[in-house]
Amino acid sequence: MPRRKKIILSKTPPDPVVIKLKNFNLAALKTKRKQYENELFSNVEQMIKEAENLHRQEKLDKARLKSLGFLSLDEAYEEVKKAGIKISRRAFGGRIERGSLRSEKIANRRVIPLPILQDWISVHSNFYSVKKAYEILKEHEKDLNLRAFIGRIEKNTIPSIKINTQRLIPKEIVESLTHVSKNYFDVAQAIKFLHENNIKIKRNAFERRLDRGRIPHVKIGGKRLIAKSVLEELVKKELELEQKKASVTGGPKAPFSPSIPKGPEKQNL
Repeated sequence: MPRRKKIILSKTPPDPVVIKLKNFNLAALKTKRKQYENELFSNVEQMIKEAENLHRQEKLDKARLKSLGFLSLDEAYEEVKKAGIKISRRAFGGRIERGSLRSEKIANRRVIPLPILQDWISVHSNFYSVKKAYEILKEHEKDLNLRAFIGRIEKNTIPSIKINTQRLIPKEIVESLTHVSKNYFDVAQAIKFLHENNIKIKRNAFERRLDRGRIPHVKIGGKRLIAKSVLEELVKKELELEQKKASVTGGPKAPFSPSIPKGPEKQNL
């Protein structure tokens, strides 16, 4: 690649997905969730008090319990299936036993408050578990391993939130990261792409061009990323420049390989 500024790349418009990812407000999400949980638990406590009061008066039967907003485990599982959540009956019961899905015992019956269940369904519709998010991104980042992925979460380069004892990642974040994986290269991948297209450049020279803004890029999670479209344009213009030089000189120019004089050999101490 030429050292002088002979190639000017087109200015690409800002990527709305990247902007959304970089501007994601995790603190606001946590605050909103905390406020919602306080209201939710307060309403559930009122439901429980009313049910226990009726039980003391011996006016609480299965139908009355349901009318108050409490579902049996079987009824709750049916609601989960209707919502399109793929989970086995055994796995669903395991969530209840571990307390990741809150249940109550009223009148010797194990029940789930409907608002709690609706919240659980909503969370599963809008968030991925760490394992599921990793599996989705792994499809596009073949070199990604689980330890490195968890490291990104621990460093907050991938936003996450803890809900009901479980660490979760917003689906919009996973979708944005998938978009980035499909459409952007990191520095190492970019250099490999250039070499595969017969454009030779060393890493430090490539990074200098990034520093000077000669190659448009974005920075996400501390990593510099270059859009595939930018690299494709760079390859095209580099090859066109080489062809132009070859036509002027009457043939392909042999690469310049300066001979560096050898200095005195170092002695082992």
